[in-house]
Amino acid sequence: MKNGILMLAAVGALLFTSCKDNNNASEKVKAENVESAAERDAQATVYPKMEFEESEHDFGNIPKGKNVEHTFTFTNTGQAPLVITDATSTCGCTVPSYTKEPIQPGETGEMLVKFNGSGNGQVTKTVTVRANTESGTERLRIKAFVETEENAS
Repeated sequence: MKNGILMLAAVGALLFTSCKDNNNASEKVKAENVESAAERDAQATVYPKMEFEESEHDFGNIPKGKNVEHTFTFTNTGQAPLVITDATSTCGCTVPSYTKEPIQPGETGEMLVKFNGSGNGQVTKTVTVRANTESGTERLRIKAFVETEENAS
């Protein structure tokens, strides 16, 4: 019984000391913080957009081992600066290189793709471009028919 009264007194004391007047909590919010948060949140929904003039290039027939290259041109049609973070290929025979600086809205950039002519017959390679676009990745393709002595015309 003594423990019950002591426990009730402790809970009562805890309730009285933990209750504070929270009616003025909204007065403590700084207006400039609300404005900067709203501005930041509005910017979070604005993305750059990468639009390529072409997303696929066909080199046609090439001799085995011949180095070929093609430049893909793109435009940032979005509303924020475009930053390419990486470009990779499906194999080491295809090497992409790209514009490293941010591309402002309305400006163009280039992606150079080099292929060393390896393989036999019809060859298709994919280059994956990682950027700060809404989807995060864009894909380019190159194709070639690699001729050997047997299938050369």
